[in-house]
Amino acid sequence: MTGMKRASEKNLLLFTGRGHPTLAQEVAQYLGTTIVPTSAYEFANSELYVRYEESVRGCDAFVFQSHAAPINDWIMEQLIMIDALKRASAKRITAVMPYYGYSRQDKKHRGREPISARLIASMFKAAGADRIITVDLHADQLQGFFDGPMDHLLAMPVLADYVKDHYDSTALTMVSPDAGRIKVAERWAARLGDAPLAFIHKTRRTDRPNEVVANRVVGDVRDRVCVLTDDIIDTGGTIVKAAEALAEDGAAAVVIAATHAVLSDPAVDRLKNCPATEVIVTNTLPSALEISMDKLTVLTIAPLLGEAVRAVFEDGSVTSLFDGSR
Repeated sequence: MTGMKRASEKNLLLFTGRGHPTLAQEVAQYLGTTIVPTSAYEFANSELYVRYEESVRGCDAFVFQSHAAPINDWIMEQLIMIDALKRASAKRITAVMPYYGYSRQDKKHRGREPISARLIASMFKAAGADRIITVDLHADQLQGFFDGPMDHLLAMPVLADYVKDHYDSTALTMVSPDAGRIKVAERWAARLGDAPLAFIHKTRRTDRPNEVVANRVVGDVRDRVCVLTDDIIDTGGTIVKAAEALAEDGAAAVVIAATHAVLSDPAVDRLKNCPATEVIVTNTLPSALEISMDKLTVLTIAPLLGEAVRAVFEDGSVTSLFDGSR
């Protein structure tokens, strides 16, 4: 049997969909185990099919799938994988989604809109997931959308420690791309030795996705190495306009640090041509591993996910993993 066992003969088994198998393989290697062989393919009409190649009865199952493009296919595949495990008598099923799809649709801005992030949580519960492990949700309240435990891990220690190791902390200023993420920037600042803070005041159009109208820097950034932090880089519009505003205000350098590199077009071109000297992301999504850009640094979160899986399997505490402390 593939997997790890405890004295009680409880089995830990790892499964991965096709959205980002490289990361799941890294986690398996970190834990000293392997991925359960799985058959997965599409029928002629694009319906998905999944079957496991060995028994999963009584196992503690962890199903990896990062919700990358084509996002709807990979969400559906993970749901089907969970259903297959439930019907094959897996004892406990944890959905591991390093990037939680639809997380930005977490509230209604206008009438007659869906709250799609809540719908995603409901679908995973209906499919048979007992627990969710995810990284850097767009909004903390998403943890309450799932009717069961949700382990919300933070990539900030991974990203911030890289910045600390590669830049002079006395020259750093932490910059939030908008007023709403100042608390995140404060946590970064504390980890980097109480670096000063600034933020970008922006106006976003509610009727047009991915579009920012205006940017203004609040705080003194002149001659400072500005670290711009965000959870997601999608088309790159917000973060690039923020980097440009910082450069115009006299920043000595701009470093972008973000967890989820969605990188929808034209993000790569925007990042290549923007004033930032380095763009630091994690490998929660496969897109960052698929592009060539000199200023791009991709850090792995496999150890973070591996420790979370181990803690859940051993019924230990994962609090230290999602409050960013050691």
